[in-house]
Amino acid sequence: MTGPDGAPASTYRVQFTPDFTFADAEAVVDYLDALGVGALYASPVLEAVPGSTHGYDVVDPTRAREELGGESGRVALHKALRRAGLGFVLDIVPNHMAVGHDDVNRWWWDVLRHGRGSRYAKFFDVDWDSGPLLLPFAGDEASEEEHEHYRLVFWRRGNTELNYRRFFDITTLAAVRVEDPEVFDTTHGEVLRWVAAGEVTGLRVDHPDGLADPGGYVRRLRERAGVWLVVEKILGADERLPVSWPVDGTTGYDALREVCGLFVDPAGEAAFTALAEEFGVPTDFAAVEHECRDLATRTILRAEVRRIAALVRDADRAEAERAVAEVMVNFPVYRSYLPEGLDAWTAAVSAATSPAALALDRQVRAEPHGELATRIQQTSGMVVAKGTEDTAFYRFTRFVALNEVGGAPDRFGVPPTEFHARAAAREAGLPAAMTALSTHDTKRSEDVRARLAVLAELPGEFAESVRRWTAAHPIDEPSLNMLAWQSLVGAWPITADRMRAYLDKAAKESKVRTTWIDHDEAFEEAVAAWPEQVLSGPVAAEVASFVERIVAPGWSNALGQKLVQLTAPGVPDVYQGTELWDLSLVDPDNRRPVDYEVRRRLLDRIEDGWLPDVDDSGAAKLLVVQRALRLRRERPELFRGYRPLEASGRTAPHVVAFERTGLVAVATRLPVGLADAGGWGDAVLPLPPGEWTDVLTSRPAATRLADLLDRYPVALLVDDRSNRESD
Repeated sequence: MTGPDGAPASTYRVQFTPDFTFADAEAVVDYLDALGVGALYASPVLEAVPGSTHGYDVVDPTRAREELGGESGRVALHKALRRAGLGFVLDIVPNHMAVGHDDVNRWWWDVLRHGRGSRYAKFFDVDWDSGPLLLPFAGDEASEEEHEHYRLVFWRRGNTELNYRRFFDITTLAAVRVEDPEVFDTTHGEVLRWVAAGEVTGLRVDHPDGLADPGGYVRRLRERAGVWLVVEKILGADERLPVSWPVDGTTGYDALREVCGLFVDPAGEAAFTALAEEFGVPTDFAAVEHECRDLATRTILRAEVRRIAALVRDADRAEAERAVAEVMVNFPVYRSYLPEGLDAWTAAVSAATSPAALALDRQVRAEPHGELATRIQQTSGMVVAKGTEDTAFYRFTRFVALNEVGGAPDRFGVPPTEFHARAAAREAGLPAAMTALSTHDTKRSEDVRARLAVLAELPGEFAESVRRWTAAHPIDEPSLNMLAWQSLVGAWPITADRMRAYLDKAAKESKVRTTWIDHDEAFEEAVAAWPEQVLSGPVAAEVASFVERIVAPGWSNALGQKLVQLTAPGVPDVYQGTELWDLSLVDPDNRRPVDYEVRRRLLDRIEDGWLPDVDDSGAAKLLVVQRALRLRRERPELFRGYRPLEASGRTAPHVVAFERTGLVAVATRLPVGLADAGGWGDAVLPLPPGEWTDVLTSRPAATRLADLLDRYPVALLVDDRSNRESD
């Protein structure tokens, strides 16, 4: 549903850091306005750990973060946005707060001092019956300390003995019990004050799957904050949001899979599978995923499994642990929402082999809102996220353009018929859901994915190159080797430092040869040396030559997927800086500073009538973004309804087009195949009745694709009659 104050026309995500403050954002409000943005979409801005570069480690939710400019800076930014007519969408973090054995978080420190007697004891999800709080922050066992209400213990004990709920496996982020009305009011009071004052026009809820009762939480939030509301809910490919949630939609990872998959050629799957098998890279995604989830339950999330198993009645403790782990490993989605999500629960239980699974199942069905059922649901999302996103996606590296948050690596692309069906369903059901192509959490940026999609059309050429390059510079771990060459091609040109940092993270996330905890120093040193060896040797010239072959088709894909995202149903988000080409990899690579002066200068030229070429500058993407966002903000009536348009002719499969209400979007698919087919030829896109103009070029629209797409591989058409009627 749409909130009473309505959804923004679009959003522009900004990552606030001590180096990019409220004042810095205020300085680019005029640029965002000129770009056509509907609302600034801010990363968390409440008081966080000093120096935090992301803000998700909140230590005090009752005040604006001082390092960003504090309350006065926040108010000044609001006034600048209001003068420009822009909204303000805020990312909030209800699931957890940052903690430690220091006094940065005064609530947590009070709990350490007073234990159960602290007024904040119920704020955190602590198993007080198990004894003092275990704080796994000591450097070694010799540093452990027997305090009255807590024990400082060896850090390795955290994953097996921790007695407070946390965010995934991060012991310095303790879960908060927002299901308690007092806790909700205290942690949300300041943000709700901003909402009531009209200073926040939309909310993005981080990680709702970690909450005890996500549905109850969003219902309470909707009652208290009548603004646009989206949730960072990662949906399975065929999963839908619970119908009882009064939200406008997700933060857009489902749309990301659909849009990006539209530009992947399914014909390349067999060749990539064969190449992976040739190098010893696993090709059974279900098996890899199961193995990685199981690893998570046995290692980094063992403490959570043990705590849940202790709640199972009528079962041996060891068997209960096994049953709990098996059920969470086999979830078909991130989490079930009992009693609504009974199908997912049934599927997970049916796959378990432990005899204790029967006792577990009986207890959960009898008490769907009980502590056992609640904790399993809160934890299953951890198992899926850590096992799938943060492990399997770094092992199953057959074709990494598909390995994205909310993605389905075993589905090689999205056919146009599926895309159109899902877009129409979004328009019918959740038209104000957010859509995204890049976020602060994506494994690689949209433009890297767009370039990698080209490889699906050239699998033979890529395979031949990888064989030759690997012979010269192998990485002694097949999955990482396959990932490295794809990443190098996708992000080229890239410095050795950036590539080194990426591969170090990838190697540790995959947990094959080394991990964040248990290091294989020799392997890590070899991986660290690889980027410099490649970039300083003769193979670098070969990589550059190969990239030169695919860069233009990559640009075509990038423009196509961006236009589709910006004009299809939903509220599109533009991640900071991606209005130009952005070839970033996973964080922190994708959180580098944005050069707004470059963007401002290019936008000024575009506003003066410049039609840039599709080249390295990325100005063509800026043109597409600005024209689409301006239309969304100024002509919202155009962005209603959804109907696929069919081209005719031999090259018709290379175009995707759809009509809204007085607007038509046209994008080029599979550009290499189009070139191989000799161009558009006589292919035609019949347009609905009207007087159509391409707002990218200001030319009357042609139905012959060779004419319509002769300047850009995309077109954005508006019916001039609708423009006159709106006047």
